[in-house]
Amino acid sequence: MRKLYQLLAPVVVFSLAPVIASAQSFRVQCPTSTITHPDPTNTGVNNAEPPYNGPTQFTVPTTAGQQSGFYTPNPASVNGAIKCQQISGGDGYSTMADGTQVFMFSFGPLSGLADVAAGHPSTQFPKVFNTPYSDVSPGTPLVRGDPASTDGAASGASPWTGAPGPYSPGFTWNGAVGLTPDIVTNVTVSNLEEGPLTPGIGTAPPTAPGCPTPTANTVTAWTDAPSGLAVGSKIVISNVVAEGPTPTPPGYAGNWTVSCVANGAAMTPDGFDEYAFQYVDSTAGLAADTGNDLAAYVSSPPIIDGHVDPRQIMDIGVMNGNIPAPLAVFDEDDEFFLTLTNVGMIMRPDLFEQHTVHFHGYPNASSFYDGVPDASIAINIGASFTYYYLAPDAGTYFWHCHITPPEHLQMGMVGQLHVRPRQDRVPSGGNLYTYLGYQNGIGLPAGTAADLRTVCNPGRDILCSASMPAINTGATEGVDKLGNPQRYTYNDGDGSTAYDVEYPIQMHGFDPNFHFVGMTFNPEMFVDMKDKYFLLNGRSYPDTVKAGPQATISSDGTMHYSQPLPSIINIPAGGKALLRLVNLSVTEYHTLMSPGIPMKEVGFMAKLLRDQAGNNTEFYTNSITLGGGESLDVVLDASDAGCSAYAGAGCAAKLYPAGSVFYVYTPQLDHLSNDAENFGGMMTEVHICNSVTGGNTFGNTCN
Repeated sequence: MRKLYQLLAPVVVFSLAPVIASAQSFRVQCPTSTITHPDPTNTGVNNAEPPYNGPTQFTVPTTAGQQSGFYTPNPASVNGAIKCQQISGGDGYSTMADGTQVFMFSFGPLSGLADVAAGHPSTQFPKVFNTPYSDVSPGTPLVRGDPASTDGAASGASPWTGAPGPYSPGFTWNGAVGLTPDIVTNVTVSNLEEGPLTPGIGTAPPTAPGCPTPTANTVTAWTDAPSGLAVGSKIVISNVVAEGPTPTPPGYAGNWTVSCVANGAAMTPDGFDEYAFQYVDSTAGLAADTGNDLAAYVSSPPIIDGHVDPRQIMDIGVMNGNIPAPLAVFDEDDEFFLTLTNVGMIMRPDLFEQHTVHFHGYPNASSFYDGVPDASIAINIGASFTYYYLAPDAGTYFWHCHITPPEHLQMGMVGQLHVRPRQDRVPSGGNLYTYLGYQNGIGLPAGTAADLRTVCNPGRDILCSASMPAINTGATEGVDKLGNPQRYTYNDGDGSTAYDVEYPIQMHGFDPNFHFVGMTFNPEMFVDMKDKYFLLNGRSYPDTVKAGPQATISSDGTMHYSQPLPSIINIPAGGKALLRLVNLSVTEYHTLMSPGIPMKEVGFMAKLLRDQAGNNTEFYTNSITLGGGESLDVVLDASDAGCSAYAGAGCAAKLYPAGSVFYVYTPQLDHLSNDAENFGGMMTEVHICNSVTGGNTFGNTCN
């Protein structure tokens, strides 16, 4: 099993998945190299997004002139990288704006803990994900409630010490919870001898079949069980004390490389058939250790292979549910490994509840990873399962548990994900139309083949979302108002979906009665389900405009970050803010309006608004309505482009000056309440800033 993990290929992920699920044990998976994103010498190329210079090129192996084997990418042309994330499935509490604590079935972060608390995605590159906590904090274990415990969080919104001052967390680690180095091989060495083999106490001379005659520095080691070692394997020889007491002679302990493995039964110095291997020591003349059956231990060096310490996972994952679930973000061409670990529900020990991850509306290549238990699998308590995705299309999606969906969605097992477009990675100064053509196999340099995975031809596929614009506007890759490379919502080819800052907004609702019944072992009445708390990113106004994570004390007496995402929208003066909107309510349509700053709708259900002839069908509005299970991309346009048609040039500086505050809220009056408390619900603030620092999403600062 462990060796299979080291193959690091999607096909292996697929084949191992049912084994992992049936084994009912915790594991994580984040390869550093795959067939699609090869890094055979572990140079770290998959720890950053490479620029998009054109389609990935492939080599097709041939045998006797005939095509054979798999297509393999040419390393210099590979696009995308590897991203990983780990989440828990369990329960937890959240705090509503009127102070009511609500019980949830929920997902929580088991990677990217510091990033989640800061309002960022839980998704990480392999280098970050595969860094154990012991590497950054030796001798200090994770504690229940982390990161809130280490941060010294108090209950409620803005819970950190010194609030409302800047959020300065004490917890900064983003690796995978529980990940710990694994020792794959650990075998008893019964006899050790350096140099030419000499007759021992047995009836026949010692042997190591298939190995060369030892030199003065060659050590032959016999083991009483198969070692699983191969020539070239790195090993660790450790001292032991046998009966007598007889310690391992000096000079053997250390790190070595196997030079030979016996290919048959090896006769030990004390006359038994065992297993043998050889390595070359740096010191000659070492004393032999034979005849006591315990000369040393041989082990492989500790490696990161997905092995975890379940204690850490339980300490952090139990009662650590978030609403919304941890945000997942990756780029087109990425491979995404998402591990779901089911830690069980402390408040409902009678429920042996399974969980899954279903990417709603996402173009999965295989139903096996779709999370619908009828077509894939469900994850039992005490088990982990790694979902595999290859990111094909940019857009805003969401995900949820697909076990009894009306119940689990209402109880809080919902989250958002978005896929960033290749256009974000166009080199500076590159013509967007030209590079979109490269994606679609148009105008490629001589000798460059199209990548059929990225080609969008509306004549053959009316659902493809990267069709060419009707005209070449000459738009080129530049910088945004934060001084960063310009970002886009989709591969538009004309810059029409550009933005400066982005904010994922999840619309949702809670029925506290349903949640209370779900916690108290009573039958749930689905027909009576009626939301009374109306939430943006798990909070109601005024908590939506309180910076930083929101904490809730759980039944274990520990503080947890239950609602890490605020909904404050900071826009640099003259800039644009992308709102990635999803409605994950079980019972309600939701409407949001922006009466001050126009909304430019650029995408719906993860598709660019463009017809088959390449004409943009985007439009300006001041309100949008979404039903449950729908997503929408709108740009709050505080630039001249949003107002010059009716207010003339320079209108943005007059209409949206720095320091002004606008509101995004629902016109549904009953949704502007926190249960019986008025003046709450689905509302947040938009701040126009002289400048925005500290990133282009939640957690940034309006200056």
